[in-house]
Amino acid sequence: MGDARAMTQTTTPATSTAPAPAAHLGGAAPPPSSPERLEAHEPGTQGRGVHGRGPHHLGAEHLEAHRRELTGYCYRLLGSAVDAEDAVQLTMLRAWRALERFDGRSSLRTWLYRIATNVCFDELAGAKRRAMPVDLSPAPSEPVASSLGAPLEDSVWLTPAPDARVLPEGDPADVAVARESVRLALVAALQHLPPRQRAVLLLREVLRWPAEEVADLLGSTTASVNSALQRARATLAAKEPRPGSPLDALDAEHAALLRGYVAAFEAYDMDALARLLHAEVVQSMPPFALWLRGVDDVVAWHVGPGAGCRGSRVLPVAANGSPALAQYKPSPDEPGVLRFWALHVLRAAEGRVVEITNFVDPRLPALFGLPDRLEA
Repeated sequence: MGDARAMTQTTTPATSTAPAPAAHLGGAAPPPSSPERLEAHEPGTQGRGVHGRGPHHLGAEHLEAHRRELTGYCYRLLGSAVDAEDAVQLTMLRAWRALERFDGRSSLRTWLYRIATNVCFDELAGAKRRAMPVDLSPAPSEPVASSLGAPLEDSVWLTPAPDARVLPEGDPADVAVARESVRLALVAALQHLPPRQRAVLLLREVLRWPAEEVADLLGSTTASVNSALQRARATLAAKEPRPGSPLDALDAEHAALLRGYVAAFEAYDMDALARLLHAEVVQSMPPFALWLRGVDDVVAWHVGPGAGCRGSRVLPVAANGSPALAQYKPSPDEPGVLRFWALHVLRAAEGRVVEITNFVDPRLPALFGLPDRLEA
């Protein structure tokens, strides 16, 4: 598939520096006595020596320097940005507790990836594959309120991730490679792989680790790693490609399409919106199983059950390596207030919008550093 093929054209991202402090966002909370984040200058951390490291001294700041790239790795494995944040937090806590026993036989980065991989494997044990609404039912829904149904639990859905949490900083070429590897369609495709194949593919073809190093990390053999990589490639190659391509912020046609979408949506001009939509456009709204196909049904939803979105405003954000939009719609209980409603992620084909995914999740403002409300 087009998004999956980008996986085989990547190079190792540069190790990133620590991002701005972020709150713990969901899942299992850390132990009550543990910090939300390892602080570089807490008492006892500075100058903390580690056997086998010669003159080097490792402290919390050395672990934190890897948080961003580890979050990107865990996100690709787990398909959930919130679960990835939790997995990395647990990785950091485990590493901190074991830091005095780190003997330097591998690099600190490799050691952290080993811990993070095991944390993710534990998380994935017995878990069902995360998906998108179009993956769960073969036929589209009718554009009526009864099609919406009740929201399904969080563990069912693939979730978006903010670029600032999962993409490395540094060399633009490395950032471009990492951006391709966090596209929603590609992360969705990765969920079809068993966890070990998923890890092998990411370590070998995104991070460009040698097979021997991956085998050591997984406690396996080089032959087993190469076999897993071949099976993973075959599975991705057999997947039906998603329509169109993700929006590219540097593509002038995509930028114009996004501006037109914003103008039409904020004006709630359905004629203008319809002109921007591909004939086979698909719209979905996780955590609801509903998905719509075709211009008429998408417009019918907007003027029917979705009419409460009239008067919305959107803010630009960056999600999964692409431009996206945070939607705030009028609050029915607070005059003059717009409340966060959904994150819009678009795909384009033939100069039109071919896919609209509206992620309806109240955790997203905190994850993306957005306000919960705006003044109308």
